[in-house]
Amino acid sequence: MSVLVAVPVLLPLGAAGLSMAFGRFADIQRWLGLLVLGVIVVDAAVLLHVADVHGPVVLHLGGWRAPVGIALVADRLAALLLLVSVIVMFSVLLYSIGQRITDYGRGTASTTFHPIYLVLCAGVSLAYLTGDLFNLFVAFEIMLASSYVLITRRTTANRVRAGMTYTIVSLSSSVLFLTLIGLVYAATGTVNLADLAERTDRLPPGPATALALLMVIVFGVKSAMVPLHFWLPDSYPNAPAPITAIFAALLTKVGIYAMIRTQILVFEREPSWPLMLVFALATMLVGALGALAQNDLNRLLSFLLVSHIGFMLFGLGVYDVAGLTGVILYIVHHITVQATLFLVSGLVTRYTGTVALSRMGGLAGISPLVAVLFAVPALSLAGVPPFSGFVAKLALLRSGIEVGTSWGYAVTAGAVLTSLLTLYAVARVWTRVFWGKRREPEGDPDHTDELVVGTGDTSRGMVYATGVLVGATVLVAVLAGPLSAVSERAAIDLLSGQAYRSAVLGGGSGG
Repeated sequence: MSVLVAVPVLLPLGAAGLSMAFGRFADIQRWLGLLVLGVIVVDAAVLLHVADVHGPVVLHLGGWRAPVGIALVADRLAALLLLVSVIVMFSVLLYSIGQRITDYGRGTASTTFHPIYLVLCAGVSLAYLTGDLFNLFVAFEIMLASSYVLITRRTTANRVRAGMTYTIVSLSSSVLFLTLIGLVYAATGTVNLADLAERTDRLPPGPATALALLMVIVFGVKSAMVPLHFWLPDSYPNAPAPITAIFAALLTKVGIYAMIRTQILVFEREPSWPLMLVFALATMLVGALGALAQNDLNRLLSFLLVSHIGFMLFGLGVYDVAGLTGVILYIVHHITVQATLFLVSGLVTRYTGTVALSRMGGLAGISPLVAVLFAVPALSLAGVPPFSGFVAKLALLRSGIEVGTSWGYAVTAGAVLTSLLTLYAVARVWTRVFWGKRREPEGDPDHTDELVVGTGDTSRGMVYATGVLVGATVLVAVLAGPLSAVSERAAIDLLSGQAYRSAVLGGGSGG
């Protein structure tokens, strides 16, 4: 069973090489990518079941036991997020094929989209499953390399600027990450997460606090936590819709996952973490207010993405079972919702020929289906019942009140205000895009490259893929009971850490 832990990492890497070999055969590349992602979905579902019933599944690579060797670990949290992430990657690939961005360059050479996309999948999977800090760094670098290629395909001036901003910030955080790894190893003699959990207890308070804060900074940059968020609204909106969707859905969540995993497993704290609650409140409000000032649809969604990272920091700041349960539910909800909104943005651009809200209008009369595809995730993001966002936010709000501190109450009030601001922002998009008089497409010189804009020429694959993700957001609400139960068990495991440490250092269920 432990071999299944390696599948999400090794299978897409091997398939990426095979996809390069068949670069001139479009159908083979398409079916290979979809097949590989489908297999990983099944694999992740099996891992989640096994981890939930029997405990973490561990694979010690090369037969070397931890902490000396490299361990891949699938516990409840890692398996759940892996499953949701790969479902989103599968849907976005369907959308990309329908939009035909996967075929750029095929007239003169083999396209690189499918191999790079599979490499990105391997990086995301490794980030969830790795059991040590150094391979977490490797996972982020795999994601950085592949995402830079994806964000700059069919290069324009805006894309180059966005790609440079994204890369410079990511490389800067990578330098900090390497520094962090060196300091951690110098202080403890290990980078294995399970082993670190036992050794950091013996560190003096000063060095332990410094290492914890440096981890917050490193992963705060990667997750776009305020005030380290400035790069995201300038980078994501310039990529094609499906690429922006996958970045928004997964890359920032991997940063949040890394922060949760390291802060809770490696360091011990009492419930309620005031510093993280301050970051959470600032992130929620700055992102929401930034969204209200935007006329560009993709920039508006990017600021909302930043804002809702604050909800995940909120649960981490509460630092108890209820708060972490809310965080896990919120990540599952937000991965599906944010990806869906950016895919709908791509559909909107097909009809309107622009991303400027001031030049849109009347789309509900032309395409009621697109209006519905937008309404469901938008209402969910705002936390309107009975959608998935309401379920996740309710769990977080209850945890904030139950913690019983002034900061807990303040951030709870901030979360309610942010939800209202989010509702206002998506309502503004609705009135500008779907209501009113139909405007003739004028074209947008900055956003007319790969999109067949202003024509309404949307393929069935684009609509079906978006519909699948809308269905996934509804399913999260329908399965709120079982998801809450799994999330609570994952939160208990996180705070205890005993099952994770025993599985990795004591052999667990793998070998």
